This record gives sequence, structure tokens and C-alpha cells, in this order.
Amino acid sequence: MKNFLLLRLWRTGLFFCVLLLWQPVSQAQWIQTNGPYGGIVTTLAVSGTNIFAGISNGGAFLSTNNGTSWTAVNTGLTSDDVWALAVSGTNLFAGTWGGGVFLSTNNGTSWTEVNTGLTNTMVRALAVSGMNLFAGTWGGGVFLSTNNGTSWTEVNTGLTNTMVQALAVSGTNLFAGTDGGGVFLSTNNGTSWSAVNTGLTYTSVQALAVSGTNLFAGTFVGGVFLSTNNGTSWTEVNTGLPYTSVRSFAVSGTNLFAGTEGGGVFLSTNNGTSWTAVNSGLTNTSVYALAVSGTNIFAGTYGGGVFLSTNNGTSWSAVNTGLTYTSVYAFAVSGTNLFAGTNGGGVFLSTNNGTSWTAVNTGLTKTRVYSFAVSGTNIFAGTGNGGVFLSTNNGTSWAHTGLSYSSVYSFAVSGTNIFAGTWTGVFLSTNNGTSWTAVNTGLTNTDVRALAPDLSGNLFAGTYGGGVFLSTNNGTSWTAVNTGLTNTMVRALAVSGMNLFAGTWTGVFLSTNNGTSWTAVNTGLTNTDVQALAVSITNLFAGTNAGGVFLFTNNGTSWSEVNTGGLTNTSVWSLAVSGTNLFAGIGGGGVWRRPLSEMITSVEKLTTEVPAHFSLGQNYPNPFNPTTRIKFAIPENSKVTLEVFNALGEKVRQLFNTYLDAGFYEMEFHAEGLASGVYYYMLKANNYVMAKKMLLLK
Repeated sequence: MKNFLLLRLWRTGLFFCVLLLWQPVSQAQWIQTNGPYGGIVTTLAVSGTNIFAGISNGGAFLSTNNGTSWTAVNTGLTSDDVWALAVSGTNLFAGTWGGGVFLSTNNGTSWTEVNTGLTNTMVRALAVSGMNLFAGTWGGGVFLSTNNGTSWTEVNTGLTNTMVQALAVSGTNLFAGTDGGGVFLSTNNGTSWSAVNTGLTYTSVQALAVSGTNLFAGTFVGGVFLSTNNGTSWTEVNTGLPYTSVRSFAVSGTNLFAGTEGGGVFLSTNNGTSWTAVNSGLTNTSVYALAVSGTNIFAGTYGGGVFLSTNNGTSWSAVNTGLTYTSVYAFAVSGTNLFAGTNGGGVFLSTNNGTSWTAVNTGLTKTRVYSFAVSGTNIFAGTGNGGVFLSTNNGTSWAHTGLSYSSVYSFAVSGTNIFAGTWTGVFLSTNNGTSWTAVNTGLTNTDVRALAPDLSGNLFAGTYGGGVFLSTNNGTSWTAVNTGLTNTMVRALAVSGMNLFAGTWTGVFLSTNNGTSWTAVNTGLTNTDVQALAVSITNLFAGTNAGGVFLFTNNGTSWSEVNTGGLTNTSVWSLAVSGTNLFAGIGGGGVWRRPLSEMITSVEKLTTEVPAHFSLGQNYPNPFNPTTRIKFAIPENSKVTLEVFNALGEKVRQLFNTYLDAGFYEMEFHAEGLASGVYYYMLKANNYVMAKKMLLLK
């Protein structure tokens, strides 16, 4: 294809000698903003003076200076969802979600996949016992490798629950903690297993730890259990432990540390007989990983990165420089302020388009932020299992509102009414959150993930499994409006003029009659797992899971991908338009920014006539500064690409890449950000390729 394009340029007289250096490097770019920092740290490992952190959707990071700075070490790591790390001599193993096990023999500088025989690649736990390496998988049980991962053998006889979340070694004993099956013991390297659950009243075991002859099990909502006889019997040891979802353990001498979901770190100096919270300075309290290195304790959090304590948890400091992978669930724009809601790190504020971010969490006791709403000078934050918080001073401080205990996924503002969409339905506040009233009559599915008002006073609710509901009376009653909506898992709604869009697992649907009927509009949408929608005037953007960002063009008839220029992580959880920029919140990748002018191009169909042949007109005016118009004609329905190249043959702009009906078209090209000089614009439609020269003079 490249040679064909060069030949066409030669024939049109536009071939330039240096084009042999053709490099399709786009200067139109997504830029990762400077934060928020942290990330979903699922696992930590220590090897000598090296500290390794595994990040969900972020890969592996290495610190050689006790967390003062971190460096990504991901070469060859083709799956970046790291959930387990293990050290065996000079070998470092990473267990990933969906990618299996990877081996590094050089401290993470490079990785090699080692999955032969590993029939389940959802690896949640790793453990080393002598020359044996064990992998605990989600649904596949336990696998054994005796040759550093070169090959694996399933070892599940007697393991009646194969959802393995934790592994631990004590002498010749191997323990497996499962989701719903409790603890299993193998005394023969996994050849056979026996359930050891007497007294273990909660059987979802998320963490295991060995301290001398003591075995500890951390459970989901059951707290900590202790066995002094290799699991033959268990005793609950939760005095002083008010947070009972225990995700991690660490042992340092006679100190036992427990990392909890939402409660931070707890310390026991008496084998769990009593616990004390040790959280001073720990601004994120969902602790998924703990590790000990000498006198240092490291805590890996869900959304807040890594924290370090040098005094047995008496105080903690964030050590996140270079650790840039934070999951961003929501945005809010208030004047020149941009707020980002993160998964466990609370709220961050940027006043300079993401160049820098500041955590603004005073009073925000729940730090998993799913949604925002702006009403005048009030900013509302919807949290996971924490209800709604209100800030009247741009996030400087937050106060709990009357909606206290619910996961709030969405908001809508209509005049003085504030609507909150939760997993238990819709709530209405008419007094800035002081009190809330459930407004769910007719709402047969109450898992409300999206809310959207239109200019006529209608309110739409998108539900997870129930489709779309319409209220014409401020939520007093609701009616399902799902005709033609073939997927009812609605995670996003957007209103653009008279058009209502719904984002689902299987793409986007459009209604032009208030939801009375729906039509799928997915042409060009190569990834249909839609998680977010955003509107800029008449343009619609869709954020997808693993497909990046797409732009709706042609009045809703087609989509074009707008990931060119460095959007390396394409799991987009949130979108927002602020000023002249589009911001994308990435699962495990922080915030990214791109100018709207690089993506939005107005393409106007000039007449209803159908041309006889393809053609590309000369831009006018030419020379130009900074805008010019380009005309072209296509005689048949085609996928059309229009791109701009500099004098070196480097692609500097993709003006559009979409499907167009046959016809005569004209578009305007904005050259902001480009230097003066000669440029070439190339039209590709079906098998037609044509290029012309233009001159930008500033």
C-alpha cells in the first residue's frame, strides 16, 4: 500500500525526494496530563533493594530508592493488568489478568511470556516453594511449574473451588484461599488438596499470611481468622478491626499488618488478638497490597498509588513520583476548573488544563468518586457506597449531604432540581442536597447508571439491564422507552439538540423522538463497548473499553476513530469537554487531553447531485493563514480519509476518516499549531488516491 501511495504522488507531480523517509508520525496528539498520580496497585514485591509494584491496567513499575521514584518496566509485558508478583532467586514473575505469567531475569528490564500448559490465564496469585512455582487462577485452580514457568501442570485434585485468590507456603504446606470455598491445604506440592475450614465462617478468602506457626486468613466482610494448626481449625480475631474486608497482609517481626477495603492499615502485635488502626497520612484507605523491606512498610492502594511507612505504620507518606496510572471515573467542569474523580484517590483539581493536579479531599471520607454535578457554585460528588458530598468552595472542603449510603453513578441538574442516579434508583433534591427523596414510581430497574435532561424538561434514566426510562414530571413517574433498543445495558446518555444517544455494551443507539423508538448507529464504531459519551456543540464523542475515543460525524451516520497521536491506553471510562479541549479519563492511565480542533472537522455536502468521478479540488485560499477550504467529490458511497502531510512526508493531521455518501463536499481545515511551510493534503476513497500542495504563511 505504501508503494502504491508513493506511485500516485509521483504521477500527480507531487512526489518529493525526501519522501523515501516516509514516517507516518502524527503531530496531532493526545497528551497525558501531569497526573493524577498513584494507580491501582494490586501487588508489591521486594527483591534486595528493588521494590516492584504491579498495576491494574498499568503494568509493572520498579523503584530502587524506597519508592522515591518509579520507572515503568514493561518491555515484552503484553498484558498490563498485573495482579501478582513473585521473586525466586534472580527471577521475577508477574501474574496478569488474561495474559498469564511473565518472567523477567533482569529486574523487569524485559519480560518473556511463560504460559505453556497454563490453560487459564487469569492469574490472581503466585507463590514460590523451593524450585516450585505455583500460580493461582480465577476459575482454573492451581498450576505448578518446576522449571521457572517453561511449562505448567494443573494440580487441582480435591480442590473443589477453583477461584483461587491467595496462596501461601509454610514449610512443606501449601495453602490456597478461594472465593467461596475457604482454604485448601496441600502437603504434596498440589498433587492433592483438602478443605481446611472448621471455624472459618466466611469462605471468601482474599489474603493469606504465615507468621511462625500461625496462619492468617483475610476474608471478604468476615475480617481475619487465625489457625495455629495448619488450618485444622480457625478462630476469628477481629477485636479492634471495624473494617472486615481484608485484602492484604504483611509480617514484620512480631508485627502483623492487615490492609483493608476502605479502612486502611491495621496493626496487631499479638497475633490478631487485638488490632489498632495505623493510618496517619494514608490518604487512600483501600489497601490491596502490603510489603516489607527491612524497616520499611509499603502499602499499595486502589487508586492512590504507593505509601511508605518507616515507623511501623505510625505515619505514612505517598511515594508516587513516576507512578502515573490512576483510574479516572468522572469529570466536572466549573469555569476554568477541571475536576477528576478517581477510583480510590478522591477528587483532583486542575486549573491549568491538566498541566498540574492537586488532591482536594478535605472532608471527603469516601474516595471512590463515580460522578459529578455542577449547579451554580455548588459541586456534587457521587461516591461508591458513600452517597453524595457537596463542595461550595471548588473542592477546598466537602460535606456529606442527606444521601449517605448509596453508590451514586450519575447526576442531572434541571433548574433547581438535582437528580442522583444510584443502584437503588433515582433521588431528587430541591435544596442543594440537604435532603433527598426517592422518585422511582414506574422505574422497574433501579440500577441507574446515567441521567440526562433535555431542553423540553424531560429527564431520561439509563439503567443497567432495564434500558431507558423517561420522566416528564421531574421523576414523579417513569415510563420505559425501549422500542428498538436491543441492548438494555445502558451506561451513558447524551443529548444533542433533538437527538438522544444511549451508550451500551453493543454500541450506540439514537432516538429522535424522546425515546419512543431507537436505531443503532454504529457504522465505523469498531469497538462497541461504550462506557462514556460527551457532546461538543453538534459533535458526539464516545469512549470505549479498549477501543479508545470515537467521533460521531455526518449528523450521526458514521463514526471515526480519533486515537491518533499517542493514546496508548484505550480503556476510556470518562469524557469531558472543557474549553477548546476534550479530556479522556483512562482506566489505569490517568487523564489525557487533546484539542477539539484536531478532531472536529465540519464536512458540508454541497448539493444532492452525484458526481461522475472522484476529484480533489485545490484548497482556497492558498496561501492561507490559518484556515482554508477543501472541496472534493465521490461518485459512490465510500470510506473517505483526508490527511495532511508536511514536506518530509510526515502525517501532521488526520482531518477525518469516515463513511460518506456519494456527492460533492467541502470542508474547512484549521492549521493551528502548525508552522509556516509547504504541506500536502491527500484524499483516499475506495481505490482512489489524490494529493495536492498547499502553502501555510503565518
